[in-house]
Amino acid sequence: MNPYLIALCIVSLLLPHSLSAANDNTPSNEQKNNRYRTRVAPSTQRKGDAKKGYRYLVEGDYIVSGIPIGLYTMARPAGKNLLKRSGDQADLPFHFTAVTSPNGVRVVTSNCLRCHAQMLDGKFILGLGNSIADFTADRTATISMIDTMITGLHGADSPEREAYKTLHDRFLLISPLIQTQVRGVNPADNLAFVLGRHRDPDTLEWIDNPPATSEPKKTSVIPTDVPPLWLMKKKNALYYTASGRGDFARLIMASSLLTLKDSKEAAQIDKNFADVLAYLSTIQAPAWPKKVDSTLAQQGQQIFKDECVRCHGEHGPSSDYPNYVIRLDTIKTDPLLSQWQRSADSHSYAKSWFGKGPNAARLEPGDGYIAPPLDGIWASAPYLHNGSVPDLQTLLNSKARPKFWQRSFNTSDYDFDKVGWKYQSHQANPNKNPNIYDTTLPGYGNQGHTFADDLSVTQRKALLEYLKTL
Repeated sequence: MNPYLIALCIVSLLLPHSLSAANDNTPSNEQKNNRYRTRVAPSTQRKGDAKKGYRYLVEGDYIVSGIPIGLYTMARPAGKNLLKRSGDQADLPFHFTAVTSPNGVRVVTSNCLRCHAQMLDGKFILGLGNSIADFTADRTATISMIDTMITGLHGADSPEREAYKTLHDRFLLISPLIQTQVRGVNPADNLAFVLGRHRDPDTLEWIDNPPATSEPKKTSVIPTDVPPLWLMKKKNALYYTASGRGDFARLIMASSLLTLKDSKEAAQIDKNFADVLAYLSTIQAPAWPKKVDSTLAQQGQQIFKDECVRCHGEHGPSSDYPNYVIRLDTIKTDPLLSQWQRSADSHSYAKSWFGKGPNAARLEPGDGYIAPPLDGIWASAPYLHNGSVPDLQTLLNSKARPKFWQRSFNTSDYDFDKVGWKYQSHQANPNKNPNIYDTTLPGYGNQGHTFADDLSVTQRKALLEYLKTL
């Protein structure tokens, strides 16, 4: 036995009782950990019908303005019926839905799967965040061109043009305000902010000209990666900052702000989203599709318990996700999203229709980011809250993270060894190519989460193997 440890034991026996008592007050590991993390308490959630929720998610009328279906089918070939829908829904891509507009015209419009589903290595994964979408362009010219086509085909005063008008007018407003600087990230936070500012807080009726100071500047679009929907069942709060508290169904119906008429219509949509939430709770993470080195994964599991459980929680049969928000000065990832949300007027949200009644929702952004559950993490590249790291192997070694990197955006171009997107590194991005992820841009930084840097190459390899199994 180490002679130093023997001497230490003898000295401890000779110490006065008062000193021994003082040592009993030494903070425990749990107390030390809680200095940099805060647990989010659960909120009561409504029950719903999962089968009805699925149908409403993929066929529902939560967005009711769009392109007349005749014009859409003329311009676009039929898509694969990945959702097994029937009727005029069958030929639409999974992220589009055919609905009947308020004036009776059948139109094609986007659904939630625009951001919450994706192909990966030839397989369709519902609930996987869309990491290939392109929000870098101003789409106002395209929006106006479609209006011209509808006018030419049906007439300026036609029901078809009226059915498109709401979507046309809203997109002309929001398109310049939700442009990202890099392809693959999502402007959802800015979209929700813009749509909220253009709604009366009580009636939810549209306001054409809210105070100019309430609009975010074009350069203030904060990028986020889209988290997988199958994680929602474990969460006590939504969004990367854990700001979404209270009733989840009300929080996730925010996309309907694009076209809904008023709070009366919102109340009907709200009821349906309780069913949608029930369906989302049934989605399971996709299993790793390749062979796993079980011996190496078992070694990685112990490393995970030693290094990762304190924030991300247990996984597997004894799953226990603790819902911890990790302070910015500890996680040290790009702070802009957290800072931006904390500067927002969350009190106005609480006073609005969304924050009232028995199913109220609220926004409570904290100082930092949630440590998410890691179920299906192998499929959800790129990583960190802004999608700034292309693969898991690089995430576990911050010194290897590329400053400028480019991927093909081909969903079959996946690296199953490094677990993430195949990419090419660049020395710089002088021409501001939006297909190159530039981590020097505000909000796009790839710093922080360096907790695995001290592991050896062998340990990181074992940990990576274990993460494949979650």
